[in-house]
Amino acid sequence: MATLELVRLNLLSPMVLAFALGIVATRVRSDLRLPDAAYATLSIYLLFAIGLKGGVALRTTPPGELLLPAAATLFAGVAIPLAGYALARRVGGWGVADAAALAAHYGSVSVVTFVAAQAFLDRAGVGYEGFLPTLLAILEVPAILVALVIARRAQARAGGGSGTPWSETLREVFTGRSIVLILGGLAIGAAAGEPGMARVEAFFVAPFEGALTLFLLEMGLVTARRFDDVAKAGPFLVAYGLGAPLVHGTLGVALGLAAGLSPGGTTLFATLLASASYIAATAAVRLALPEANPGRYLTASLAVTFPFNLVVGIPTYARLAAAWGGGAS
Repeated sequence: MATLELVRLNLLSPMVLAFALGIVATRVRSDLRLPDAAYATLSIYLLFAIGLKGGVALRTTPPGELLLPAAATLFAGVAIPLAGYALARRVGGWGVADAAALAAHYGSVSVVTFVAAQAFLDRAGVGYEGFLPTLLAILEVPAILVALVIARRAQARAGGGSGTPWSETLREVFTGRSIVLILGGLAIGAAAGEPGMARVEAFFVAPFEGALTLFLLEMGLVTARRFDDVAKAGPFLVAYGLGAPLVHGTLGVALGLAAGLSPGGTTLFATLLASASYIAATAAVRLALPEANPGRYLTASLAVTFPFNLVVGIPTYARLAAAWGGGAS
């Protein structure tokens, strides 16, 4: 499929158009809002549905087929935050806490971006490995831990630090909603298999894209509220927010193909690496690095990288994966 056709397919999808509607509604000061309970319910639904479907696929996946992709995921989960921290410190001139917070967010993953990429591939008729949610769960944690270790060591050398116990930080990371729902869904899906999934398919499969469309409407509303912060953030943050997903996504394409993933699976893997967390990483950073400025790390991940990936990034990674994987048209 040609690049322009991929972009058109993405831009005219209900999910992306709903995201754009949310942005427009906020900028024209509409009173459009989703109730907090609806937002929480939709996020729980999406996370659990991803886990369930991934668990069913994981049940039939030979362990050897998962080994290389898992190793590539762990490598990226360590390398990306290390590089991000160094760049923020040396090029951006940021302090330890802010640089570590940025590294944690960009080394971790945006589940919503991953789901949007799945929906994009489904509309394009491109297949992918069903065990990719397992890689999502693997990638969620290492980057956060690596970034926090970096910050703790630097603060210890400087004689500072927040003093938050490691046990509390680890508990926040591993018991966060996204980790519990995805890992729990994977376990339930793997135990129940296809016969069990068939019994709940009408609820967790058929309405999935409709729920995602509503969720992205809310994300458009939330994202637009941070647009004013972008102007205050400085050129480094904007450049990093746009450049990091392209670099990380390209790395993801190379690693995904080298690990034996299909072009569709490679697209999803590249999207994982190109995305930036704004849920799990934010919760951990607020606890472990309260001195870090959310006007920097959250603005970069949510107001710059998230919309970039949603509109431009996903079709770009799909085209790269098809071209490098021998499936270019």
